[in-house]
Formats: sequence, C-alpha cells, structure tokens
Amino acid sequence: MYDQEINRRRTFAIISHPDAGKTTLTEKFLLYGGAINLAGTVKGRKAKKMATSDWMEIEKERGISVTSSAMQFEYKGKCINILDTPGHQDFSEDTYRTLMAADQAVMVIDSAKGVEPQTIKLFKVCTMRHIPIFTFINKLDREAKDIFELLDEIEKVLGIRVCPINYPISCGKTFKGIYDRRDKMITTYVAKNSGAKELETTKYSIDDLDTINKVIGEEYVSKLKDDLDLLDGATDSFDKEKVDKGELTPVFFGSALSNFGVGEFLDAFIDMTLPPLKRTSNLGDIEPTSDDFTGFVFKIQANMNKAHRDRIAFMRICSGKFENGIDVNINVAKRKIRLNQADLMFASERKVVDEAYAGDIIGLYDPGIFSIGETISAKNDKLLYEGIPTFAPEHFARCKQVDTMKRKQFVKGIEQIALEGAIQIFHDVNSGMEEIIVGVVGELQFEVLTYRLKNEYNVDVKLDILPYEYIRWIENYTDIKLSEISGTSDMKIVSDMKDRPLLLFAHDWSINMVLERNKNLKLQEFSKN
Repeated sequence: MYDQEINRRRTFAIISHPDAGKTTLTEKFLLYGGAINLAGTVKGRKAKKMATSDWMEIEKERGISVTSSAMQFEYKGKCINILDTPGHQDFSEDTYRTLMAADQAVMVIDSAKGVEPQTIKLFKVCTMRHIPIFTFINKLDREAKDIFELLDEIEKVLGIRVCPINYPISCGKTFKGIYDRRDKMITTYVAKNSGAKELETTKYSIDDLDTINKVIGEEYVSKLKDDLDLLDGATDSFDKEKVDKGELTPVFFGSALSNFGVGEFLDAFIDMTLPPLKRTSNLGDIEPTSDDFTGFVFKIQANMNKAHRDRIAFMRICSGKFENGIDVNINVAKRKIRLNQADLMFASERKVVDEAYAGDIIGLYDPGIFSIGETISAKNDKLLYEGIPTFAPEHFARCKQVDTMKRKQFVKGIEQIALEGAIQIFHDVNSGMEEIIVGVVGELQFEVLTYRLKNEYNVDVKLDILPYEYIRWIENYTDIKLSEISGTSDMKIVSDMKDRPLLLFAHDWSINMVLERNKNLKLQEFSKN
C-alpha cells in the first residue's frame, strides 16, 4: 500500500536554550534540502534577512522565536518534517505541545555555555515520551568549554549517556576541524559564507600522519590521539536500540553559523533516526501503517497570512493516508466533516496538498470546530489519542481595550488568540463578561498579546498586572454555591471560557486555608478538557 511513503518520513523537533543556535541550524537544514536558496540567518537581520521559521512580525523585530513552525523538505530520498520551537521559557507551553507531534528531537547546545536551564526543561519532556534525542554541540568556531566537561555535564545534568559520533580538534581561533570516529577521517575547518551551502572540504585519514601533522600541526594531532584514547573509555559506543529508547544520545560537533559539520550531522541523523512511530490511544497503540487515516491537532494559529485572515489547525498525521476530500470524524467535538483542503506548511507559507502520510504535519482550515488535542479519524469515531495537558498560568493581568467602540474586534481577537493556547482568558464572576483577565505561563506572552491585538485586529489594549500567581479549578462546582465560599483577602473567583469557576490566589498558603475553611470544596491544579 503506502508503507514505503510512510517509512521514508522523518519528523523531528529542534529544542534548545535561547541563543544556542537552534534557528540557525534549522535554516541550514532547509538549505541542504534545497527548500531555500539563501539562509536568512539571525546574524543577517541588518540586511533584512529574517530566519525562515521566524514568520511573525514580532519575531522579525525582536530576533526571537515566539511560536513553533512546521517545515517540510526532501533530502536524499527522505521526506523531512522539521518542527522548529521557541527557545524562550515564556513560550515553553507551545514547545511542549509541538514535542507531542515529534518522533525524535535534536538538542542544540552552546559549546561555551553547556547545558542551560531551558534545555533541561525541554529535555525532560522528551524523556517523558521516551523519544530519541540527538545532540548537536554548536559554536565550535568560538571559545568553548572543555569537551569532556561538556559530555560529562550532559550525562550528569540530563541523565542520558553520550556517544560522540565525531570529535572537534580545538575550538575558537585555533579550531582545526572535526574527526569522524566512524571512518577515521579528519575534515579540516573552513569558515563558510553564512548564507550559502557548504563549500568543498578536505578530508584526511588519521593514519596519514605526515600529511595531518603538516595540515593541522603535530601539537593538535598529538592531543587528538590522546583525547580519542580517553573518549573510548569514558563514553558509550553507538547502540541503536538504546538511542531508539531515548537512553543514549549520539553527539555531533560543528558550527551552524559558519555551516561546518551541518551536512555531516544531517546525513548521519537521517540514517540513525526512525520512521513515524506508533501512537498511544484509548484503543491501544495505533501503527502508522494502519489503513485508517488518523491524527491529532497540536497547535492552532490565527492570521498566519494577513491576506487569508483565517485560522489554521496543525495536525500530526498518526496513521494512514490523507486524501483531499476525505470524510472524517472529529471525535472530541463529535462531528463529521469533509476535509476539502489541507496545506503543507512551510513556516507561514502554505501549499495545497492532495495527499499526505503518517508523519506529515498538515494545516487544516479551522472554522472554529477544532481544539488543541482533538483526535481526527476517518473510520473510528471512538478513537482518542493522548490528551495534551494545559499548563497552569503563573501571571495574570486585567485586559481592557483603549477604544470602547472596538469591543467587538477586541473580544474576537483575544478569544481567537486564547483558542491557540498561547493565553488563557477568564471573567470575573461578579462583573460578568465585561472584565477580561488574561493568564499566561510567561510574562513575555503579555507583550506578544498586545502586539498581535494591535497589528492583527487593530485594537490597542491596556494591561493592569494583577498580584495572583496560583490558580485552582473547582472540581465539584456543581455541588458548591460560589457565594458561600469562605475565601481569603488575596483570593478572586473567576470563570474560564467554558464557564467553569476557579480561584486565583496571590499566595500559596491561601490555598490550604481556603480548603480548611470549606471542607466540601475540591480543587484541582489543572483543567480537565
């Protein structure tokens, strides 16, 4: 049937701490795949060249990724789906949802900084799902930490064994190149034009001592040989079974900005990675080669293209084949629709696709029926894939439109952005729908919200920061009279978009106090969708 098409798919997410070079590495992958002709690197912003995956106006202005993006390209007979994710911790919820759609992850580490806090958080999400993790240690053309210290840090901090596939020869101004442990060849370092494909590099056998002593110097050759002896005893050998289980990470070195080591990494990566994996559901594991077309929505984005002014639901195809005009069940919403048009996404650009397979990410026009975590199936309306939990917001603000005549645009805009999962909106139960309270995981989301309301909906808003930090949904709200809850001075009663009541607190000790005062009250930290 279509097993061959599915087996050549590779779907992975790229994760890192901010400024480790994740978006630059993504650009170079696209360059090798022929998806772009000139990499719009972060460093080239003065010349108005923006990273392909950073498509939002605020991303272009700030030079940061604030939303994940999906891109597909062909490379050496494989169909590659890249999910580029925000590195900033304030957008970790978007990254978490995106990782749910990936079969493996590429972890980018800055060689000078090592394992950073956001890397740790994102790595834990990967290990929870037991997905393979490949490590690219970046920026070797700059001064770096001791390589053994870096490898030891990955093992101790992240709790995963390492297997260096190649090894750098010095770093910074004396960076000489990379030694490949598989073919025992040295590739000498040449700085590349950051926007162009890698130029011809020269390779030398490590056994050709006379030549490599002349090319890179006896001192560096001697140290390389000493390091390789230590490396054999200090690190694991390659074990595909352990890699597939997420217990061992292959490690590669290079410089994404100068485009050195990227091609070698991409070649090795597609050889070592798995085709689309089976997915857990309420009906058991679903194999990607199942004849039932199924998938789940992991992201919703409005106004990706101002000319369209529409909403796109990003769906990971989990099994089978999508065909234009296919009739499907929307299982959580309990509806049936015909998918007359789907798009292959390339950041903000889209191309109508007539067919797609398990492993692919496609964009569906959303008239308001999809939600994050929704399961779609052509044949089985009882199938439900694992849900995507919602993070509890930690920052709150009262949001008001400056121009009272723009209430309609304001409500439409803020509700559409909330449906994307970037923010959560609540209403004061005493003032009703007039007062809107916004909750976010990271404070930078407030800036994105005000920017998008202004630029996408032509609405200026004022945000009044509120002191609340903790949120609890009332589990048994049908049995409780809200007016009779004995609260604390720092507590506020609000309702969410589904009219479910919940409590906001400024201090964590208030939560226990309220529970002690109201013995019948049952609170939960996360909402049950």
